[in-house]
Amino acid sequence: MAEILYTPAILALAVSLADHPLTDDLPHRAELRSQSCGSVVKVGLALNATGQVDRFGVHATACALGQASTAILAAHVAGQGRDALLAARDDLAAFLAGERPDPGQWPEIVQLASALPYPARHGSILLPWRATVAALDLSARTDT
Repeated sequence: MAEILYTPAILALAVSLADHPLTDDLPHRAELRSQSCGSVVKVGLALNATGQVDRFGVHATACALGQASTAILAAHVAGQGRDALLAARDDLAAFLAGERPDPGQWPEIVQLASALPYPARHGSILLPWRATVAALDLSARTDT
C-alpha cells in the first residue's frame, strides 16, 4: 500500500497559513524560489531589541507540504533568534535526509514525515526556513 503524501494533518497545517499574512509593516524581508519545484516563499519579520523575531508574516506559493512547513515555522518563530533558526533548519534538513530519526527541537515537523520518501519535495519544505534565515541575514547587514 502506498504512503499518503498529503495527510489530513498536512492539509490542515497548509490551511492555517492564512493566520500569518505578510503585511507591509514587516521591515526585514526575503523571497526565495525553489529551483526544483518553483515554489516561492516571501517572508517578512520584525525583530525585538535583542534580535529575536517579534512578528512574522509570509506569503507562500507552494505545494501543501511547503505550506505546511511554513505554517509550522510561522506558529513558533516568535522569540527565536538566528542561531535557533539555523539549528532548526539544519535539523529539518538532516531529518529529511534520513540522518536523524527526529526533527529536533520542533517536534511538529514530524507531521511532514510522509514526505521523507519524496526527495523532490524536500526543497519546498526547507524553503520557508531558508527564507527566514535569509531575512535575518539581510536585517543584520542593514542594521550595522
